[in-house]
Parts: sequence; structure tokens; C-alpha cells
Amino acid sequence: MVLVTGGTGLVGAHLLLHLVQKNIPIKAIHRKKSDLKRVEKVFGYYTQNATALFQKIDWIETDLYDIPSLETAFENVDYVYHAAAFISFDPNDYQSLLKINTEGTTNIVNLCIAHSIKKLCYVSTIGAIGKSLNGQIASEENEWDSQDVNVYALSKYAAEMEVWRASQEGLPVAIVNPGVIIGPGFWGSGSGTFFTTANKGYKYYPPGGTGFIAVNDVVRMLVQLMDSHIKNERFIAVSENLTFHEILALIAPRLGKPIPAKKLKFWQLEIGRIGDQLINLFTKRGRSITKNSIQSLKQREIYDNRKIKNELNFQFEPIEDSIKLTCEKFIQENHSPF
Repeated sequence: MVLVTGGTGLVGAHLLLHLVQKNIPIKAIHRKKSDLKRVEKVFGYYTQNATALFQKIDWIETDLYDIPSLETAFENVDYVYHAAAFISFDPNDYQSLLKINTEGTTNIVNLCIAHSIKKLCYVSTIGAIGKSLNGQIASEENEWDSQDVNVYALSKYAAEMEVWRASQEGLPVAIVNPGVIIGPGFWGSGSGTFFTTANKGYKYYPPGGTGFIAVNDVVRMLVQLMDSHIKNERFIAVSENLTFHEILALIAPRLGKPIPAKKLKFWQLEIGRIGDQLINLFTKRGRSITKNSIQSLKQREIYDNRKIKNELNFQFEPIEDSIKLTCEKFIQENHSPF
């Protein structure tokens, strides 16, 4: 029996589909107000029997800090994929990030140990990889430095420390550090905002760039690591290192929009940050532009994916293929981009 946390998110929903298609018995936890219909919708992107497959999942309503309900979820479970997370880059959400991402992971790993789980695969973030100096390529061996790190990455790095602690207590673990994950169905968060933004036809694009990966590559990586003898290792999950202009240039034409041609200057971003701060002061809508986010645009990281290639002979899907599918689904669900 397999337990999946975060099954209502982008990675979790695609992971559930992959597992259920292999007829693996699955439990998945979800919060009370989570949208299970969205998971079934994601199934429908890839198969005509989405409802039948969705109904094979044993859904358990709980939170990552509801220990009694989690105890029930762990009954008869052998393997755990921990993909649940709260994603926010707003400094005002730091305590919530720690509670869900860090304390929640502590609870998961403690229950894994208590229930003698055979292996835990944890979905972290590329932000928990230490930054490189002098333009060097970032690898799994980079030394961590919390300076200029956003609050989401801080919470996920602390969560990784809990996973490593569990490995020292005898729990076999594997950690995956994905870059920006491209995939359909979640237009209001994560990489989905690239598609909603590109669809607005803005003339400007941000400087910098990062690593990108297709959601199904992340899923295949998780499953292959779970099925392998590899343990107590972490892996960068990035198929291509692209600038934000390059990624928008791949998305915009498929949505019938012009490719943004003007790069935002850092002084413009600073003005936007101040305006965003003032708007949040009065509306409490949350911060979207912070000092850390601007700083990250100034120092672009290039990520090394050779470790996963060598360990699993892993072959990545071209990111353009995932963008094509995601744009098709975006157009279908948002009527017309024109």
C-alpha cells in the first residue's frame, strides 16, 4: 500500500494517476476544503476512464498536523510519497510555511519511523539547493546559505533536515529538488501563472531565469527512485535551464499572444516592490514582489542534472512538449485566448 500526501496538487495529482494506472493500492490525504474534482479533471487530460481510476483511491481527510487522523492514514502502508506543501513567497506567511512545510514534514517522518515504512520519497524544491558562487553550475553538493533565500525555500530546507534526521534513524529516504514544474490544471499557482501571465499579452518580461521540468518527469523520477535501491540521496530535478524570456517565448505563441520584447529593469522592479508593499498594507492580499525575489533575478542559477541521469539513466521529456500540452489544456479551460 502506498500513501501520497499533496495529492490535490500538480505533482500529487499526476503521481496518483501514474500509480493508479499501475494498479497500485493507494491512500491519499487531503484537507477538508481541498478540490478533489480538480484531481479527477487532471486524470481526464490523459485518459477516458478518469472517473473509474479516481474512484480507486482511498481518500482520507486530514491535515499534516492532525496526528490521530494521520495515524489512520498510515495503517497498512509500506511506501510514502510526501508531496504536500504550502507555496508562498510572502514573508508574512513564514509562520504558516513553517507549520505546514516543516512541522508537517516532521510529523510525516515520525510516523514513517513509527510504522516502519520501507521508503519515503520527499518532494522538496530547487530553492533548497545552495546557491553557487562566481557563476558556477549548481549541484546537489552546494553548501547551503540562508542569506537572500525566500521564505518558502527556508521552510523546505528545514523540512529536508527532518527527512535527513529520519534517514539517520533508519528510514530509507530519497529527496527530489524540482525546478519550476510545467504541467496543466493549476492556473492560479506555481508554473500555472506563466500561462495566465502570457495569456494577458504583456510587453515586458522579467530578467533572470531558472531550471524547468515537466511534471511527468518529476513523477517518473519519484517512482523510479522509490522502486530503486537508491537511498539517502537527493537529486536536482531540472531538464532545461532557461531564461524567463525563453520560457515565455515558448508559451506566448501557443496562446496566440505576442512574445514579450521588453526586459524589466531592476529599478522598475524596485518601484513595483514598493507599490506591492503599499497595496498589501491596505488590502492584506499578500506580497508578490519582495527583496528576495528581486535578488534572485539578479543571480541566475544554472542547475546540473547529471546525477539523476547517471544514477537512473534518466531521459528527460523536452520542456516544449509539456508546454504544448499545457497550452492546449489552458485554451480548452479558458475558452479562447483571443
